[in-house]
Amino acid sequence: MNSNQDKKSVSRRRETQRGPNKKPPLPSYKRGPFSWLIIIIAVMFAAMMLLQQFQRVDKISWDEFVAHVENKHIKSIEISETEITGKFRVGVPGRGEKMPDSFTVDYNPEWVNKQYPDLGKRIEEGGIEVKFAKQHTFLIMLLNWIFPLLLLIGFFYFILARNLRGGAGGMLMSFGRSKHRIQGKDRVKVTFKDVAGIEEAKEEIAEIIEFLKNPRKFQRLGGRIPRGVLLIGPPGCGKTLLAKAIAGEADVPFLSISGSDFVEMFVGVGASRVRDLFKQAKDNSPCIIFLDEIDAIGRKRGASFVGGGHDEREQTLNAILVEMDGFDTNDQVIVIAATNRSDILDHALTRPGRFDRQVVVPLPDLKGRADILRVHAKKVKLGPNADLNKLARGTPMFSGADLAAIINEAALMATMANKEYVEMADLEEARDKVRWGRAKKSRVIDQKEKEITAYHEAGHTLVQSLLKDADPLHKVSIIPRGPMGGATFALPEKDRTIFTKNYCMALLQVCFGGRISEEIFCDDISSGAQSDIEQATRIARQMVLTWGMSDELGLISYESDMGIKDMIYLAPGEKEYSEKTAEAIDREVKRITDEAYKKAKELMEANKDKLERIAKALLKYETLDASDVKLILEGGELDKPTVGDLLAAEQAKSEPSKPKQTEQQE
Repeated sequence: MNSNQDKKSVSRRRETQRGPNKKPPLPSYKRGPFSWLIIIIAVMFAAMMLLQQFQRVDKISWDEFVAHVENKHIKSIEISETEITGKFRVGVPGRGEKMPDSFTVDYNPEWVNKQYPDLGKRIEEGGIEVKFAKQHTFLIMLLNWIFPLLLLIGFFYFILARNLRGGAGGMLMSFGRSKHRIQGKDRVKVTFKDVAGIEEAKEEIAEIIEFLKNPRKFQRLGGRIPRGVLLIGPPGCGKTLLAKAIAGEADVPFLSISGSDFVEMFVGVGASRVRDLFKQAKDNSPCIIFLDEIDAIGRKRGASFVGGGHDEREQTLNAILVEMDGFDTNDQVIVIAATNRSDILDHALTRPGRFDRQVVVPLPDLKGRADILRVHAKKVKLGPNADLNKLARGTPMFSGADLAAIINEAALMATMANKEYVEMADLEEARDKVRWGRAKKSRVIDQKEKEITAYHEAGHTLVQSLLKDADPLHKVSIIPRGPMGGATFALPEKDRTIFTKNYCMALLQVCFGGRISEEIFCDDISSGAQSDIEQATRIARQMVLTWGMSDELGLISYESDMGIKDMIYLAPGEKEYSEKTAEAIDREVKRITDEAYKKAKELMEANKDKLERIAKALLKYETLDASDVKLILEGGELDKPTVGDLLAAEQAKSEPSKPKQTEQQE
């Protein structure tokens, strides 16, 4: 009891010292005394080497030295055990100002006495001042042996010892160290104000942050906060942005790492990095671990043909499972992971006690798209006619990343056009560019091909405008964009979560409108209906296989999910239904498409005059919006500048006015 009370009192003292909401200090790495000693010795040795280089000393041979002695060119010498150093007199012939005034010569007493027995007498006759150097045996040994040895030890310490220890810049044994990045509130500027369109996900994440800041609030009633949170959603929906906002909101360390960073070329490295990551997280608790793209290491075990229990990826996954199970109830470490492939994750990873809370981050709805556009529009100057709500209606199934790209592309277009602000036309052009590609306005199109495209798009436009179950028309264009020669754009009034049979049949009729128009007015058909046929086939098969909209086949789902289990146990091309059923499916798909084709053709035959007027207007103006099409269907005439008029006006603005210049000259 006393030991437990002591531990509790110590933990309370630590908490009061750093405050209830303060994050623990991160470990700091300081240089030891041995490191500083090595650095000082290296600096001294380098300084001595530099001093020796800057000293003006000339090394001469013994013949030169004897000649200088006999010619009385030497002023003084100093004799040591290994060399003789001396200075020349002033005005020695052949030695200019740039020549050194000092010299050295190697000295071996036995050899000198044998070769020059009368050298002492010659030195005395030359009037040379002679000194004998003191014997610095320790200094000589220090310079010759100790300094190089210390430098060698320092080299091995910094290059090898630090690598073996796994320090910064390590190459040998640092593979087992985690490659996570530590971020804090002071380094991340993204907050929940910058995240829009996923309010439910923000609320669930806000609970996690509140627990990290005030854990006693949740422990008062005995509740346990989830140990892991799994963010699930399509790419570009804001999972990583939400994680950055968590780092900006939570006043705790934020350790982020990608799933692929655990895997290395050596076996066992991934598991070692997992253990190191969780160890550092527990040392710095309370904190958050963010694992991005966890499906790289969290796939179902034993689901592949290759590998088994000794697979590197499975060892890494096992290490994560063990570490997350090893959390104590008081460990304030929360693991947040993100993936867009939750269907392939191992069930042991998503069970309660590990990632026991799954937060769905879906594609934004109409209100969410408008909020996301407003968040990104704060960074640009919008014109008075910029309607973000209308733009949000025209961007169904767009992700947050797509919407951010639209705002950025619109700003770039307005800048290139030297506009003062971003207009609605820039936003719509940016939307079309993000979804379908840049408009190919400079592409030279054959007149016959242009007419076929105009009648094709006019067919889509007419059917879309006359059918009450189809989405409202937004605009139609025959300007090539991406792989398409033209396009008809719809503007849904709301986001559809369910598809009715009438709506699906209306979609099929709109798809066939282009091909039917070619048959009626061009006396031929073209390959321009390829994408329309593909889309119609996909919708019809979905109606039959999945949605049970076939009277003959009934309420049975014939479409397989083709998960990992199916890919293993089903042979290529094998189906879960008989050949007789497959023939029935083909007949039903054919019946539905034929029915939609027949209805669309009857509708267009009854409105041939309207269809022809739309096609001629497209040939003249190239782009028509919903109001223009409505005016044409009501029998009115368009009165707006054509593409040629707009190009001529732009060219007139860029060219100088010649008549005014002649008047000024007169």
